[in-house]
Amino acid sequence: MKNELEAIEILEKIFGSTAKVKIMRMFLFNRETPFGLNDIIVRTKIKKEIVKKEIIGLEKAGLLKKKSFTSEVPVKDKKTNKALKKKIVGWEVDENFPYLLPLQNFLIHINPLKHTDILKKISSVGKIKLLVISGIFIQEFETRVDLLVVGDNLQEHKIISAIREIESEIGKELRYVIFSTEDFEYRLGMMDKLVRDILDFPHEKIIDKLEVR
Repeated sequence: MKNELEAIEILEKIFGSTAKVKIMRMFLFNRETPFGLNDIIVRTKIKKEIVKKEIIGLEKAGLLKKKSFTSEVPVKDKKTNKALKKKIVGWEVDENFPYLLPLQNFLIHINPLKHTDILKKISSVGKIKLLVISGIFIQEFETRVDLLVVGDNLQEHKIISAIREIESEIGKELRYVIFSTEDFEYRLGMMDKLVRDILDFPHEKIIDKLEVR
C-alpha cells in the first residue's frame, strides 16, 4: 500500500511506544526466564525511568507479574573469584494472561529490522564478503543459526557489540557464526556440516560477494 509504514512504526502506533514493544518481545521470547530491572535495561538498551514506566503498565495490564529469584551480581567474591548470588525481585510473563498466545504470535512473527537495518549495524566490523540471516529473522525457529558473518579483518568486539544492539531490537539472544573468508571457503569445500546446515535450509543473503551456492 502507499506510504506503507515499517513494522516497528506500526507496532509503535498500536502499542504506544517502541520501548514497550522491545520489552514485550524480550519477555515473550523468554517466557520461562524472570528478569530484574538491570537485566531489562541492559538487554533492551532503554533508559531506567522508561523501563520502570513500561513495566508498571505491563504489570497492570496483566502481562507481567513480580517474581523473586536468585541472580548473579557483577561483583565477584575476592576470595573465591566467583560471581556472587543474591535474591532479587523482578518480573516474568504471567502465563494466565488471557491474550498471551495471540500477542506472542503477533509480535514474534513481525521482524522489526529490515535488511538495511541489519547491514547498517554490521557494516563497520570489517570487510564483509557474506552476510546471511536465517532463524528468527525469517521465522524459521528450528534452524541452527540466525546470523552468519564472513569476511576479512573482522573485529570481533565490534561484531559482538553490533549483535547486542540487534538483540535489543529483536528481544532474543542470537545464534551467530563468524568466519574469515579463508576459513569459510575451506569449510565450504569440505562440505562442513554447520555451513551446509545454514546454506541448505531457508536463509536470506544480505551480502554475497563470494557467489555462494
